[in-house]
Amino acid sequence: MGARGLAIRDDLEAAALRQFAQTEPDRRAALRALAIAQALDGTSRAEAARVVGRERQSLRDAVTRYNAEGLAGLRDRARPGRREKLDAGQQDELRIWVLQGPDPERDGLSSYRLLDIAAHIEACWGVSYTLSALARLLRRMGLSWQKARPAHPKGSAEARELYEKARRRTGGGGRRPSWQADPGLVRG
Repeated sequence: MGARGLAIRDDLEAAALRQFAQTEPDRRAALRALAIAQALDGTSRAEAARVVGRERQSLRDAVTRYNAEGLAGLRDRARPGRREKLDAGQQDELRIWVLQGPDPERDGLSSYRLLDIAAHIEACWGVSYTLSALARLLRRMGLSWQKARPAHPKGSAEARELYEKARRRTGGGGRRPSWQADPGLVRG
């Protein structure tokens, strides 16, 4: 406990706080723990804060959060950030629309591009997205840009099957280097 000012909870000793600081990946939380450990050892609050490169008020804030929440209070809190342009219901509708995919005959597309999705959002909800922001939104929604191998709408499933069988039988369908074509040929 410090000599003056705000009392520091004493359920953990200074050594335990230093151990936490060594293993904590959040550098700022580790520095807060080290400053509190210094203060628990009897160092003045101003000196304890200075040792870790903080102001006395910053240490006081850390002590207040540590007293209230324990070690979890030393970690940075999530910042709210900018509010989403589409609410949760609109994002659910967008997810369903994207997962259903386009109808090639009606839409003239075999898959959606970011431009197509941005145009759909603009038409439905009057919200505009840059392509990079739209890509981040889709990623947050759990959608990725991995697409299945394209298949021609008029293609034959039997023809594809025969092609795949022939390809597996010949070992991939690509040309082999000349030194692999003849097992008797030694590369050198």
